Amino acid sequence: MAHRPRKEMIAATRAKLMGAARQAFGSVGYADASMDDFTAAAGLTRGALYHHFGDKKGLLQAVIAEIDTEMSERLRAIAAKATDPWRGFVDESIAYIEMAIEPEIRRIVMCDGPAVLGDPWSWPSQSACIRSMTESLRRLQNDGFIIDVDPEGAARLLSGASLHAAQWIANADDPAATSKRAVKAFKALLDGLLIEAAKPSRR
Repeated sequence: MAHRPRKEMIAATRAKLMGAARQAFGSVGYADASMDDFTAAAGLTRGALYHHFGDKKGLLQAVIAEIDTEMSERLRAIAAKATDPWRGFVDESIAYIEMAIEPEIRRIVMCDGPAVLGDPWSWPSQSACIRSMTESLRRLQNDGFIIDVDPEGAARLLSGASLHAAQWIANADDPAATSKRAVKAFKALLDGLLIEAAKPSRR
């Protein structure tokens, strides 16, 4: 039987480790996830983990990056279903906040991530989010949906608000109830961006 290409073997090893770690981080949390347990579950050793990710913290970073990519794909699909660009922007923004209710996202991304990796504003994904939101707001402004406002400034403010809303939900005693409160308040912020002529037909 022919040997698999080295790149495929590396990818398979990383996928096994990330799958096992993701299950452990999502079920018992980062602090209580045993490296020996989840490497054994993947049929690998601690040495493989250190080789591919450096340490447990590096593995958490990789898992969060994977989840973040999946979240972005889901959000793009939600925006694409909207009837107009403004509705798509609103639906995508609200969906991000509501994702904080989901157990895996809540525990790994919103709770353990900041506790272990520090302020999410320093994560690479946040820079990408700001750039994407800035461009979306610039297009909405050019198309006559929103008021004359600095796109990057608005993107940073909205991104900060949505991130803090998501973390508020994730750390709340009643995430579902808190989500409803956060979404209602965030929609009010978004409505403030609409030009008056757009409000009756775009909401």
